Amino acid sequence: MRFLLDAEQREFARTLDALLGAADTPAVARAWSRGDHTPGRVLWARLAEAGVFALAVPEEFDGAGLLPLELTLAFEALGRHAVPGPAVETIASSLLLASLAELGDVVPAKAWLPRLACGTGLATLRADAPAALRAPYALDADAADLRLVVAGDQLWRAAEAGAAVASHDPARRLFATAARGELLAAGPHVAAAAERAWAWATLATAAQALGVGRALLERTVGYVRERRQFGVAIGTFQAVKHRLADVLIALEFARPLLHAAALSLDPVEIAMAKVACGEAGWAAARAALQLHGAVGYTEELDLSLWLRKARPLRDAWGTPAACRARVLAG
Repeated sequence: MRFLLDAEQREFARTLDALLGAADTPAVARAWSRGDHTPGRVLWARLAEAGVFALAVPEEFDGAGLLPLELTLAFEALGRHAVPGPAVETIASSLLLASLAELGDVVPAKAWLPRLACGTGLATLRADAPAALRAPYALDADAADLRLVVAGDQLWRAAEAGAAVASHDPARRLFATAARGELLAAGPHVAAAAERAWAWATLATAAQALGVGRALLERTVGYVRERRQFGVAIGTFQAVKHRLADVLIALEFARPLLHAAALSLDPVEIAMAKVACGEAGWAAARAALQLHGAVGYTEELDLSLWLRKARPLRDAWGTPAACRARVLAG
C-alpha cells in the first residue's frame, strides 16, 4: 500500500494551508460562535473555489469525483486552522445524495449536489441510526441551506433548524432538528446510502481531529520556548520535553492509519483511524492546557478555539468506544 503523497496532493495541502493561514480563521470562528455567519460564508466560498467540497461529489454533478485521500488532507487543514461550519456534515450529505443517485433516486442529487460542490449551499445532517454512529443533533442547522434527517429507512429535508442545544464548543452550534418537512427518499437503499455517508463523515472527522492536535502541539511548542521559569525556558525541562514528545508520537502514528483508511475505505480501518486521531488530538489538548498553565483557561487566548474542539471531535461520528467495538467485531 502506498503511503506517500504525490506532488499534486502535497501542493493541494500547501495551497489550502496558505489560504487558511491568510484568512484570520480565529476571527471567523469567533464570529461564527456569536451567530454571525457572514465571514464564515466568505471563507466557505474560498474553500469551495479550492475544490474542497467537490471532493465528495461525482463528476456528473459538477464535482471532482470521490477522492477520500484528498479529502483527509483538506479536513486536516480545516482542523489545523479551526475553520467553523458544518463541513463534515456537508460532505456526509453529499455522499448520501450521491449514493442515493447510484441506487436510483437521482432527483435530490440533481437539485443539491452542484450547489454543495460549488459552495453556494451548506448542508447539515442528523441521524437516528445506526445506534453506534448516531448523530442526535444537527450541526449549525441555523446556517445550513439543506437540513437532512435520516430516520430509519427514510430521508427527510427538515424545514426548520429546531431548538438550540448547549455545546462544549461555541463554534459547533447544535440543533435538535426534527424529522419533518419534505420526504426525499424512502426504502432500504436509504440505510445503505447512509452507511456509506457515515464512513466518509467518520474519516473526515478523524482528519479534522488530527489537524486540531497538530495545531495545539505547534502552539504549545512555541509557548514553552518563550515561557521562562527559574531563568530558563520551560521547554528545556525534561518533563515538558517528554510530554510533548508523547503527543508528537501519537499524532505521527495516527496519520498513516488515516491515510490507509482513506485508501481502503474499509469500515474497520476507518474506525481504527478515528480512534487514533481522536485520542491523539485529545492528548494534545490536555498537554496544551496543562503546559500553558493558567493562561490556557482564558477565553481571550486563541488556543481556546482548538482546545474546545478536541473533545467534541473525538466523540463525533463514532465515539472511541463505538469505534473500538467496530474494530473488535471485524
